[in-house]
Amino acid sequence: MNISNTILGYPRIGINRELKQAQEKYWAKKISQTELFKIGKKLRKTHWEQQIKLGIDLIPVGDFAWYDHVLSTTMMLGNIPKRHQYNNHIINIDTLFRIARGTAPTGPKTSASEMTKWFNTNYHYIVPEFIKNNTFQYQWTQLIDELDEAISYGYKAKPIVLGPLSYLWLGKIKGKHFDKLELLNNILPIYQLLLEKIKKRNIDWVQIDEPILSLDLPESWLNAFFYTYNFFNKNNKNNIILTTYFGDITHNFETIVNLPIQGLHLDLINCKSELYTLHKKIPKDWLLSLGIINGRNIWKSDLIYWFQKIKKIYNERKKIFLSSSCSLLHCPIDVQYEKKINTEIKKWFAFSVQKCHELFLLKNALKEDNIEKLVSWTQPIIERHQSNIVNDTNVQNRIKKNVLCIPKRYNKYYIRSLEQKKLLNLPILPTTTIGSFPQTNALRKIRMDFKNSKINQNIYNNEIKKIIKKNIEEQEKLGLDVLVHGEPERNDMVEYFGENLNGFTFTENGWVQSYGSRCVKPPIIIGDVSRKKDITVKLTKYAQSLTKKPIKGMLTGPVTILQWSFPREDISKEKIATQLALSLQDEVLELEKSGINIIQIDEPALREGLPLIKKEWEPYLKWAINAFKLSYYGVKDSTQIHTHMCYCEFNDFMNAITQLDADVITIETSRSDMELLEIFKKFQYPNEIGPGVYDIHSPNIPTIECIEQLLKKAINCIDINRLWVNPDCGLKTRSWDETKLSIKAMIQAAINIRNKL
Repeated sequence: MNISNTILGYPRIGINRELKQAQEKYWAKKISQTELFKIGKKLRKTHWEQQIKLGIDLIPVGDFAWYDHVLSTTMMLGNIPKRHQYNNHIINIDTLFRIARGTAPTGPKTSASEMTKWFNTNYHYIVPEFIKNNTFQYQWTQLIDELDEAISYGYKAKPIVLGPLSYLWLGKIKGKHFDKLELLNNILPIYQLLLEKIKKRNIDWVQIDEPILSLDLPESWLNAFFYTYNFFNKNNKNNIILTTYFGDITHNFETIVNLPIQGLHLDLINCKSELYTLHKKIPKDWLLSLGIINGRNIWKSDLIYWFQKIKKIYNERKKIFLSSSCSLLHCPIDVQYEKKINTEIKKWFAFSVQKCHELFLLKNALKEDNIEKLVSWTQPIIERHQSNIVNDTNVQNRIKKNVLCIPKRYNKYYIRSLEQKKLLNLPILPTTTIGSFPQTNALRKIRMDFKNSKINQNIYNNEIKKIIKKNIEEQEKLGLDVLVHGEPERNDMVEYFGENLNGFTFTENGWVQSYGSRCVKPPIIIGDVSRKKDITVKLTKYAQSLTKKPIKGMLTGPVTILQWSFPREDISKEKIATQLALSLQDEVLELEKSGINIIQIDEPALREGLPLIKKEWEPYLKWAINAFKLSYYGVKDSTQIHTHMCYCEFNDFMNAITQLDADVITIETSRSDMELLEIFKKFQYPNEIGPGVYDIHSPNIPTIECIEQLLKKAINCIDINRLWVNPDCGLKTRSWDETKLSIKAMIQAAINIRNKL
């Protein structure tokens, strides 16, 4: 029996976020392109060395990306949108950054390509753009260059390629409509050329990722899998591991097992079928890659459980890989860098380094047929279930009392809106922002000094109030209609709330890439959740005391806190969301009581949480919508509830958005040139909506004329009396100069439209 360890990918950012710092220095022209590439090469070598030391037999190559791996594939295929082409169509790193950000250290500025969520994760990718008769050309040699690097170090490498069908599925048509599958024959020769280059390097296995096999696919796409992999089988002699993750694939199993491939990876964390049952259906001569280590959460794996499962098939297959369920991109790097986590709690966790070690332990135990080797590793999992840190009877009793609660507003929107309009007295096309304002170095230093006890609570509070006062003054100067306090006290929209709730713990270095240079440090839900103190009330009330204009209270919704944390796995997500909703409900009602008449409860992760198979949507949406409505249950009709969503496809779950019954929803639309609003021509959204009119993730300053054009498009889709004007998202990552110029243009555009009407 041949058994080996591998993973589907490793975090690329570096333990100290070296990649982020290098990217941002390059964009600011503080380092050269040569220096940037040198840092990337050093990171790759470090990560490969770590994996070898941890016992990984087959090193993944191709998991490193300068922005995201889908964009890397776009570059490989030479699929460069016309507006991003310059300098005689030369393709280089600046082309990549321009597609992602709309700007780069060299070349002209332009609108960035769309960005959206990578399946049901909080990782983002740049959406490929396709036009009819799209041509492709192999122009970006990053994967082959990195493969040569790994070989030069003597590593046994496994190149990773995003499959052609998943790439096409994830892209968007621009201009005249056509079937994206028409482009398959244009793309396959590029993939074939890549596979030929890989074969020349005597590589044993090629990992081709086709995660769309977890989705409900049309018959034409399933047929395209036969066509594509028969093409590869006929034209090359590579051993291909077809790789799927994030969901169950049994609904597409008949297609998969009849493909001419040599290996298959199963995400056994998300698969609903028994391993032994699947093993019997998969050809015996195939390599079977078992994704048994959760690549999306930080809990230790029950290696004894997996030992027993794998032992049943161990002697019946020629070759097995033990692997992560998906890339470890979604996990922090090393728990040993966490010095402040409670010792008992720390024993429960396995970050990427520890997950690689888990594979090593399990492989050795299987080879030696010695389950006892796994007992000490698994013991903390057993101890955790009895821990007082995990269980809170008060929370559990409150949940039981709310089991039959069906949360809803006292009256429908059209009645509520009359009271709200009378109370708030806002103009047509009211202007606002999403919530956060620039997080300057000086502000970060204040928070860090307080965290490190260099300043006391009183000094910290006074400094934060000074910044809030400045935020209010700037907004009043600009002329916004609905103001925010700017969130200077918040490091992250989820982590901040976790810090003020029972049932969470936090890392110092648990960074995970979200997109490009943006990294987040997800909190960890370790036990029952409850509100332990005022979270936002005092500072929001203080901000309201500084202005006669309405201030929005700013909260993160229960589903988003759940999705953007590492959740418990011992109870259902529904129960966790309900605990979070009841905690937020306490905060919402106290905000209302303190005189705050507009409360925004952000739920950007609601769409992200949808199961990949549509038949599973209804039960998820039922509890997710219920949790959102429970979070504001009991507010008066005159209190205006807002929510915000960004970077996702809204068209396929508009009914769910309507059921949230928020008075106002703000959404991201500018990168798609208001394309998302087309749904509102067909679907009569009953409440108010604020489509984002400029992209905050790009440093480009929008023009008044451009925003006016977007607003005119919005007015064609939505009744102007229900239309708001706002940026796409929060402004924490932008500078004050960029922020003021952009908001000034946004407000002037709104005024111009008002005057014309």
